[in-house]
Amino acid sequence: MERIKFDAYNEGQEIPELKFGPVQQMDLVRYAGASGDFNPIHTDPEFARSVGLPSTIAHGMYAMAQLGRMASNWAHPAQIENLSVKFKGMVLPGDTIVCKGVVKKKKEEDGKKRLYVSLEALGPDQKARVSGDLIVNCD
Repeated sequence: MERIKFDAYNEGQEIPELKFGPVQQMDLVRYAGASGDFNPIHTDPEFARSVGLPSTIAHGMYAMAQLGRMASNWAHPAQIENLSVKFKGMVLPGDTIVCKGVVKKKKEEDGKKRLYVSLEALGPDQKARVSGDLIVNCD
């Protein structure tokens, strides 16, 4: 995989998006097994409804992982200096999620070149389920 070049991107430029889904219940069960998080709100639809949810919900880290996958599909993983997120809404079975990113700032300081990218994982209603920030080291 090639490294991202600092001069190849401008502020306001989008990075390649990642679309995933529709999310299936089996995706959540597999993620529960991989993560060790077997909270029944993720794996048992009847239990999830009994606690007031519309259905099971995806693990927040499952949705975050998709933003990380988008980032590492674009930038060489060794260039990813920081990825931080905020959880904003639920991802439900049946949802198709679109992960997007835009370069919000380019900064060259003390001989270091970095791209600062804002990220969002958008649900079918175009509202963010997860948002975040990515710092890519382009040295």
